[in-house]
Amino acid sequence: MTGDLLLDMIQLAPFRRTDQAAVKQLILDGLVEHWGFLDPTKNPDLDDIATTYANATFLVAQSSNEIVGCGALVPHTARDAKIVRMSVKKNFRTRGIGTLILHGLCNAARAQGFQRVITSTTDTWHDAIAFYLRNGFHITHQVQDGIYFERWLNDEPSAVKRKTI
Repeated sequence: MTGDLLLDMIQLAPFRRTDQAAVKQLILDGLVEHWGFLDPTKNPDLDDIATTYANATFLVAQSSNEIVGCGALVPHTARDAKIVRMSVKKNFRTRGIGTLILHGLCNAARAQGFQRVITSTTDTWHDAIAFYLRNGFHITHQVQDGIYFERWLNDEPSAVKRKTI
């Protein structure tokens, strides 16, 4: 129990085919909210999430049978897994749901033998940048408008240098 009634009612579960429409809409709503428009050609992975992410860990957060958040962990290299498609429904944000999903994905990465998780966002998505930094990620580099992060899952190698922008 966290003491937050909403957070205590959140259940994390693996993505199911029956979640397809709700998860796709959740992610697209977040993109429209941030960008102000949606280019339908930019998100083909969302047309069939179960197939696209068949080799991934895709988690959904539910509150009273409503999908309120999601995120996926995709194998990237033998050492690294990448976190993608993190999204929390607007009226459920700042309640710890994103952190709950992120911890679930990091635990899955650790259980699958990955040493590090990586992710990225755009330099204009300030809430996402702050979220990853609050949750133990470090900026590794910036390329044009993209910000790249890492989080070591066990003892962080001392040779890793953290960059700030």
